[in-house]
Amino acid sequence: MSVTIKDVAREVGVAPSTVSRTLKDHPSISEETKERVRKAMDKLGYVPNVAARNLASNLSNAVGVILPALGTKDKESNPFYLEVISAINEEASHHQMTVSLATGENQEELLKNVQLMYRQKRVDGFILLYVREDDQVLDYLVDQRVPFTIIGQPYKYHNEASCVDNDNQILGRTATQYLIDKGHSNVLFVTNTENENFFKERYFGYRRCLGEQNLKVLDYSVLKEASDFLALKDKITSSQVSACIAIDDMFALRLIQFIQLNDWLVPDDISVISFNNSIFSTLIHPYITSIDVNSKELGHLALQEFLEQLKKTDSVKKRIIIPHRLIERETVISYK
Repeated sequence: MSVTIKDVAREVGVAPSTVSRTLKDHPSISEETKERVRKAMDKLGYVPNVAARNLASNLSNAVGVILPALGTKDKESNPFYLEVISAINEEASHHQMTVSLATGENQEELLKNVQLMYRQKRVDGFILLYVREDDQVLDYLVDQRVPFTIIGQPYKYHNEASCVDNDNQILGRTATQYLIDKGHSNVLFVTNTENENFFKERYFGYRRCLGEQNLKVLDYSVLKEASDFLALKDKITSSQVSACIAIDDMFALRLIQFIQLNDWLVPDDISVISFNNSIFSTLIHPYITSIDVNSKELGHLALQEFLEQLKKTDSVKKRIIIPHRLIERETVISYK
């Protein structure tokens, strides 16, 4: 015989409606009462009838997580996305929700998958893990009034989107100032992406930091094609670059390999600092000095903010800023 809500209510000494509200994590129920109800559920072996509850509420109790259009192997295997998705999934489980991924090889395919997931009511809304200009997916979510949260800062729809993000301008400034404090004056920003907003914000912070101290600002270098590597070698030599800022840890490994293949040493000849503090930062020596963006906190708060949007789609949209911290390791040398 299956355990019912009434059985749980009798065990705790509360009304069945209290148990029902606890299942929905309703704010009218105190945390103490919720904890008592949950312990009783575990003790009695109560399993919620999710299908019936979803049917009654017209909700799927699932959130869609939208990855950027894959395109390259770098994006598929980037540990930042894996860490954020893991945090979203962990937070979702606390709210009896499931997580579904929306992916695509290009923007058109990604949009079709997002539309299909929402039209078929497989998800109640989405969390976007990327930001790009002229994004058809974001246009669709806003036009159709789909509940969503963005990890990042959009180019538009500032009043229509809730965001959880780092202050990427400050991240760029932090990395640059750290190198300046170590005695580096010729600093180069190196990236493998130009379209993502977080790159533009970090590069802007780099430019502001150097400009305010009357130091030379170099145009960023992109490493994608074979010719880019030759151009980078020339720029490092001609500009007497002593330090590079890499867009993330995964790319920093490639940059360090390039530096070493050209008979330079890290950090003796060229220092390197990057972002994310992912598993790649301690994969091989020298361990990478990196700025921790608190990816797990980004994921947890993105899901919490999504739930706020789901409860009340006309609620005030917010921008939540997650703090960062610099992790010193082995790839930056001091000249002071």
